[in-house]
Amino acid sequence: MTENSSTTARAQIGVTGLAVMGSNIARNFARHGHTVALHNRSVAKTDALIAEHGGDGDFVRTETVEEFVAALQKPRRVLIMVKAGDATDSVIEELASAMEPGDIIIDGGNALYTDTIRREAALRARGLHFVGAGISGGEEGALNGPSIMPGGPKESYESLGPLLESVAAQVDGTPCCTHIGPDGAGHFVKMVHNGIEYADMQLIGEAYHLFRDALGLDAGQIADVFAEWNTGTLESYLIEITAEVLRQKDAATGQALVDVIVDAAEQKGTGRWTVKSALDLGVPVTGIAEAVFARALSGSRAQRAAAQAQGLAAGTLGDKPTDAAQFTEDIRAALYASKIVAYAQGFDQIAAGSAEYNWDLKPADLATIWRGGCIIRAQFLNRIKDAYEENPDLPSLILAPYFRESIEAGIDSWRRVVATATMLGIPVPGFASSLSYYDGLRAERLPAALTQGQRDFFGAHTYERTDRPGKFHTLWSGDRSEVQA
Repeated sequence: MTENSSTTARAQIGVTGLAVMGSNIARNFARHGHTVALHNRSVAKTDALIAEHGGDGDFVRTETVEEFVAALQKPRRVLIMVKAGDATDSVIEELASAMEPGDIIIDGGNALYTDTIRREAALRARGLHFVGAGISGGEEGALNGPSIMPGGPKESYESLGPLLESVAAQVDGTPCCTHIGPDGAGHFVKMVHNGIEYADMQLIGEAYHLFRDALGLDAGQIADVFAEWNTGTLESYLIEITAEVLRQKDAATGQALVDVIVDAAEQKGTGRWTVKSALDLGVPVTGIAEAVFARALSGSRAQRAAAQAQGLAAGTLGDKPTDAAQFTEDIRAALYASKIVAYAQGFDQIAAGSAEYNWDLKPADLATIWRGGCIIRAQFLNRIKDAYEENPDLPSLILAPYFRESIEAGIDSWRRVVATATMLGIPVPGFASSLSYYDGLRAERLPAALTQGQRDFFGAHTYERTDRPGKFHTLWSGDRSEVQA
């Protein structure tokens, strides 16, 4: 049933911004028995949704913001699904001016978490609740059950939570939605989720590259490997769709579609935000960073074309693997170990962000809501959930018994893959940087001692000693005696 908003205020939730994501999540709410008020700057989109999908449930058609707000039960709950940035600020202001204290505005876009912190403070001062909610799962998830990461005031979740949990993905009877933390916590967690997603996709791409160029397999053969992997410890949405993409044929040429797609990966910015934030927090997310930089390099098409035209030297290349079965297993183990590192680094960043902003984030809760609906959903996340439930103060995910044992079981394979790829001239920045991070973490002594000596030499930045406390400085331009700083 669809009505105009001239009737009584009866909608439990309003959705403004009816592009594909907004339309799908509005339909999801309606399918779950909620009356949904609809609004879009272009009324044609509202009418198109009702014409095509009005049978999904109870929609209230509105044309103006005033009509839209009037159609909502109190406290009013409005979900914004518009492009991040200035457009979001504009819609927020328009809504806030028409709403009353206690009403709730939810931003479901990929907003930068610092913008969410700013917006939450500004609306709190006006008596309104502002919730930055990360929503993962793409168009399909929005319609059939996404993973939802809402931040904002805890009290707003009392009325908003049941609505969001009803439309979220469900795993073992548990909704993939929970209150994340204050102000920008939800969008921060979604940002890191996307950073992990970048790393996961890069590692899968490197595995594909090795199968293609080191073992000479075609797309169909590689698809079979990924499909098999999806029945084991690597079972995940990304592994599943990798096999689907690799099997797709191009209608125009008859070739594998992947072979006619330009090898330049685009990005919308959340990966870059993750790396920038990690730099500010002082957290090494090397696997995520390499994934972001790999996309940037792939897009540097003019530079790559110039390098290929000049025939940059490859040096003496090694021999390709002769035991395909063994090398396939090596790649699987390297992929799994590198994946563990990517998630470990992501959770380290979440812990650092939680400490910096006093959010009190719970890693086990995040692993729980990422098990379904979202792009990085995987069997693997049950292990992460268990690890953090057993030890909420785990210094690193790598140190949890299951993950430590998994890496140790595959360490030789991991090293063989990186060494073989290097000798064949096949770039594996994700595998290699993850291995270097692991080796750095376990190293008894790093070369940072020399770095500190250099810093003290040219800038008198001081250093600490291994044998006594305090800060020290060597008089490098004098008699080179040491003084306590």
